[in-house]
Amino acid sequence: MTTDLIIRPIDRGDLASVVDVLIGGSLHPEVESREHLDDYWLAVEEARRLHGDVFVAQENGEVVGVCQVIVFRNIGNRGQRVAEIENVHVRSDRRSHGIGEQLIAACENLARSMNCHRVQLASNVERVDAHRFYDRLGYVASHKGFKKSLRG
Repeated sequence: MTTDLIIRPIDRGDLASVVDVLIGGSLHPEVESREHLDDYWLAVEEARRLHGDVFVAQENGEVVGVCQVIVFRNIGNRGQRVAEIENVHVRSDRRSHGIGEQLIAACENLARSMNCHRVQLASNVERVDAHRFYDRLGYVASHKGFKKSLRG
């Protein structure tokens, strides 16, 4: 079967399918909800206001992947821009078909167009397969990340 794969900026009509992809790839799917699509759209609008975006992978008319890129000015490095990639998810039945690689490439292309000096991402320590994927794409595990929840 030939596939028609398109990587493009998200449309509001994609949100329900994107939430399904997030639920399928999340380590904590209970935090995602199709009942709050307006909240997800706020995240898209904010990313765009800051010169980033959310990209979807559409294959044969279906959304099968998503990722977000956020662009910000770093107070170090003379205020140069940095791109941060977040929430890279490909539907489980479509992994290992180059879709994630194309999503990452779209983020990197946007970062280049914004004259970012670096693109970075973090990946949960449990995602060993994702780490191999990022290594293969030339990402280096150069830092150790820390997180602290501000909820309850």
